[in-house]
Amino acid sequence: MKIASFNINGIKARLPRLLEWLDETQPDVACLQEIKTQDDGFPAADFEAIGYHAIWHGQKSFNGVAILARGQAPVEMQRGLPEMKWPGDAADEQARYLEAEVQGIRICNLYLPNGNPQPGPKFDYKLAWMQRLRERCAAHLAAEIPAVVLGDFNVIPTDQDVWSAKAMADDALMQPQSRDGYARLLNDGWTDAIATLNPRGGVWTYWDYQAGAWQRDHGFRIDHLLLSPACADRLVAAGVDKAHRGREKASDHAPVWVKLRG
Repeated sequence: MKIASFNINGIKARLPRLLEWLDETQPDVACLQEIKTQDDGFPAADFEAIGYHAIWHGQKSFNGVAILARGQAPVEMQRGLPEMKWPGDAADEQARYLEAEVQGIRICNLYLPNGNPQPGPKFDYKLAWMQRLRERCAAHLAAEIPAVVLGDFNVIPTDQDVWSAKAMADDALMQPQSRDGYARLLNDGWTDAIATLNPRGGVWTYWDYQAGAWQRDHGFRIDHLLLSPACADRLVAAGVDKAHRGREKASDHAPVWVKLRG
């Protein structure tokens, strides 16, 4: 079973590239982030035409996530994260989380807040969101649900995951609190598929449009695939479809994927 994640950075602008990638790589499940469209603007018919059924959680102009499954409809389990246990959550209307069941696996698709500029309210929101995610993930572990938590985490886990730690030192993606939140997830029992198979690092999933980052290979890894113990036992391969970042009118992210044995 092949499960993939792709921050598409605007589904309408990138639809030809997205359909091209689906046709060439044939993932069984494809999780999308930053679809940047309201629910009624989602191009479900285009995916149905090539054999994919979709569910989505949209938002005008920003954020938005979707889950595509080949040959079957994903069964939606959760839209948005559960409420915080402190005041303020009622105002959280950002479309950043969608969860579904596909072939007996819980697919948890997320677009974690960026957090810049930091310090400040956006960074506080990022850290609070990470805690809510951890609580949701902990519930899956406690129930021994086979699960894959994947998407754009907006966290560079270690210095091995960035072309220059010095260049990114002040960014919210690399702050100790961000890294600690990610490490706590792993310590709870989740397996980082890409890191497990690439222990020396040097694998990027994002290259900025600015300053020739793609041409100079100045990237970093912020798109992750976390496996529950049952899924980690089935891990066969994981990788990045780097070539798709270099195509015309591409997203600034490359797709990431994991293969699990049946």
